Amino acid sequence: MKKYILFDHDGVLVDTEFWYYKAGERALADIGFTLDREQYLRDMTQGLATWAQARAAGIDEETISRQREVRNDYYQEYLRTEAIEIEGVIETLAELSKYVRMAIVTTAKRVDFELIHEKRQVRQFMDFVLVREDYRLAKPHPEPYLTGLKRFGATKDEALVVEDSSRGLNSAVAAGIDCVIVYNEFTKGNDFSQASYRIETLIELKDIILKCNLKEHLPV
Repeated sequence: MKKYILFDHDGVLVDTEFWYYKAGERALADIGFTLDREQYLRDMTQGLATWAQARAAGIDEETISRQREVRNDYYQEYLRTEAIEIEGVIETLAELSKYVRMAIVTTAKRVDFELIHEKRQVRQFMDFVLVREDYRLAKPHPEPYLTGLKRFGATKDEALVVEDSSRGLNSAVAAGIDCVIVYNEFTKGNDFSQASYRIETLIELKDIILKCNLKEHLPV
């Protein structure tokens, strides 16, 4: 039986992946460095940050530290001003809540998560939220999703992870949890070959849950 869904956040429940990239790009452009988007996406799959390219180019840590704060400010500006809604999310969560318990496991920092959800309704459907400060090792390490399982008191077979990136997929796979990849334009070029399911929109999760649970009741 699939009783629990562990949702990634950025790119799954809100459309923020692109704006996080743009904030880093803008912060590096301020010091004359051009962030390569394709390399950024490759680095992201390994759990590397915006600053990997800057370090490789010899930019010193003091400058990186300063521009990281600039990036954070730009990102929060985008969160306040840009359209980051994903159509149908609230309606889908309301429907899924009839069948499963849900939580969010995100690499977002608490301050950004709180800003995003000041006036949004996503959290009402969640048993809990794990942000970056709630675990030691980030995705693609399995710790975030293993922490989520422990909070639920769930087994690996009882849960589904919903992700939009290969970094998150690798975290779920390493944790031994089936992973559903939902389409995201920004991360569509990632390697999703290990995913258990691939969907275009979140509403398709309902059919996956129902089919998985039906199999449990079929006679052998």
